[in-house]
Amino acid sequence: MPQRLRRFFREDDGQDLIEYSLLITFIAIACLAMVGAGRPAVNAVWTASNVQINNAAAAAASGS
Repeated sequence: MPQRLRRFFREDDGQDLIEYSLLITFIAIACLAMVGAGRPAVNAVWTASNVQINNAAAAAASGS
């Protein structure tokens, strides 16, 4: 049994997979943080364009 345990700790076959998984997880968390931080700016642009479209539609409907 101790020989199996020593061999288990010496083998590093899955090390690359774990490192890449951690790297992908970190990148995903960073992307989510950036999207969350940019949400108010996107919402402001969306609201401003919606107001302009509604004003243009109202002006076109009234004939001005």
